[in-house]
Amino acid sequence: MLSFCLCIAMTDSNKMIINVALFGTTQSGKSSAGNILLGSSDFHSSLAPCSVTQDCSLGRSCHLHGFMRQGGQEIALQVRVLDTPGYPHSKLSKKHVKQEVQEALQQHFGQEGLHLALLVQRADVPLCGQEAPSPVQMIQELLGHAWKKYTAILFTHAEKIEEAGFSEAEYLQEASDTLLTLLNSIQHRYIFQYKQGNSLNEQRIKVLEKVMEFIRENCYQVLTFK
Repeated sequence: MLSFCLCIAMTDSNKMIINVALFGTTQSGKSSAGNILLGSSDFHSSLAPCSVTQDCSLGRSCHLHGFMRQGGQEIALQVRVLDTPGYPHSKLSKKHVKQEVQEALQQHFGQEGLHLALLVQRADVPLCGQEAPSPVQMIQELLGHAWKKYTAILFTHAEKIEEAGFSEAEYLQEASDTLLTLLNSIQHRYIFQYKQGNSLNEQRIKVLEKVMEFIRENCYQVLTFK
């Protein structure tokens, strides 16, 4: 059973925990994106001709100090990230992947709730087709009718669009109808993640700033799994 509620996970008055789940196709950069969010290398990430992630895995960041303030007080932020197998998967069936992710969501976010689902999409791979992409269908089935409120797109390999001479605005103007329809559904919540010219910490801060912007827009509400 899915439900959503107002919940700010505070271990004490000056600490906050946010919960994020990653979805996407094989080799979209989910695990690498998760490592950037965590500021670590918890998730195995490598170039391979097949799916690398076989199981769900939860990573916890160290507390990030000096990142945000609330009520005039500095808040130490901890990020918890659920990495999931890519879908379509080179070895696992949709039924297996869905059950694996569903159980992980219930285990890790069942009570505290999920703040944001990030659909990880390579910026240099067009999103085409008449039907919703497989990872989007998976998100819809797992998160239910509220999925649009709790989903954002994370474009990885965004430096590739710069190399091609596109700005972010131009890239989106030229995007496929499939991608534009998806962006409209989720109120144009998206993040571009760049690698070239930015340190890992700079990448992390920029992505986290956007993630927190989306969470604040939702008034810190979470989706719970019971």
